[in-house]
Amino acid sequence: MKVISILTPCYNEEANVEELYRRVRAAMARVGKYPYEHIFIDNHSRDNTVAVLKSIAAVDHNVRIIVNSRNFGQVRSPMHALMETKGDAVIGLAADMQDPPEMIEEMIAKWEAGYSMVLCIKRTSRENPLMFRARTLYYRLVQRLSSLETFENFTGFGLYDRQVVEAVRSFGDAYPYFRGMIAEIGLPHFELIYDQPRRKRGVTKNNFYTLYDLAMLGITNLSKVPLRLVTFFGFLGALLCALVAVGYFIYKLLFWNHFSVGTAPLVIGLFFLGSVQLVSMGILGEYIGAIHTQVLKRPYVVEQERVNFEYEPGLPLNDDGSPY
Repeated sequence: MKVISILTPCYNEEANVEELYRRVRAAMARVGKYPYEHIFIDNHSRDNTVAVLKSIAAVDHNVRIIVNSRNFGQVRSPMHALMETKGDAVIGLAADMQDPPEMIEEMIAKWEAGYSMVLCIKRTSRENPLMFRARTLYYRLVQRLSSLETFENFTGFGLYDRQVVEAVRSFGDAYPYFRGMIAEIGLPHFELIYDQPRRKRGVTKNNFYTLYDLAMLGITNLSKVPLRLVTFFGFLGALLCALVAVGYFIYKLLFWNHFSVGTAPLVIGLFFLGSVQLVSMGILGEYIGAIHTQVLKRPYVVEQERVNFEYEPGLPLNDDGSPY
């Protein structure tokens, strides 16, 4: 019998994990025919998330918990959990309730129809409109820079066949950009369109740094265009400097006794060239940093503990612990 794995990364989500667990269990009960495991990987929460999860796992052995020894970030932690799944298909959904668990049934139906990947694509979102617009523009930028077909407004929410999981494993990427990997794999996929609801409880754990980190990870993973733009602007700057120098030389010859420019053009030019150099060094630094991360070959996470991994996946349970 085939097994479904459901993967949920969480950090400070004590208000959401129990409802998410119940809605996932109800969805799997409606499907009815697959044993499943629901793996929560906790990224060293500072609230009672782990305590809530342990109380759930004590009565339902389909719930597995991985507790990280520290916060390893939102890139490495989910990837570690993905590598620990046992299912013939893996469904990834966030703990903030913005990935509707009720879509599980339709995802499994498309997987049964032969699709190796079922990708959930946001049509609209009830998050901050400005943030949603910024994300959309970012996805379009990545698409233009990349030589691959990427997926606009795809966050990782979806279903992935075991063949896809093993392909991701074969990448051996120390700091993986999962959305880029999915685009790189290129197996048959189906796009499920949905409207993302508003977060009901808690606040987002993303800040400017984490969003910037993900944005630069996506660009450096999928494109060499920024590096080539640095070279292009270097040649363009050299050409402009040469043309200005020739123009100044001709102007000096024609108006030898009346030529007076002052220091303003010199200062402006120096600041312009300096800013171009700093931007170029920053772009090079992002790529060098990505190489440095790969060379270190550190593990995705270090586990503090794990719960219920000794049990085999089973069918959904009622509240009293009996099978549905």
